[in-house]
Amino acid sequence: MVLRNRVKELRAKYNMTQGVLAESVNVTRQTIVSLEKGSYIPSLLLAMNIALTFNLPIEEIFFLEEDEK
Repeated sequence: MVLRNRVKELRAKYNMTQGVLAESVNVTRQTIVSLEKGSYIPSLLLAMNIALTFNLPIEEIFFLEEDEK
């Protein structure tokens, strides 16, 4: 299983830059870049802060998918 996310999609929907999102959840812009690329798995606290920022449940932003083999 692989953790996927909709952060980039939601950021675009709300017309938010990576820098603005990073600042609002107290991480660096590079963390958001890595998160969107799928090379970074967020802590529960970061996932919760992102969910609060977008006013959505965590599971509508972060979800598991089968590994591509």
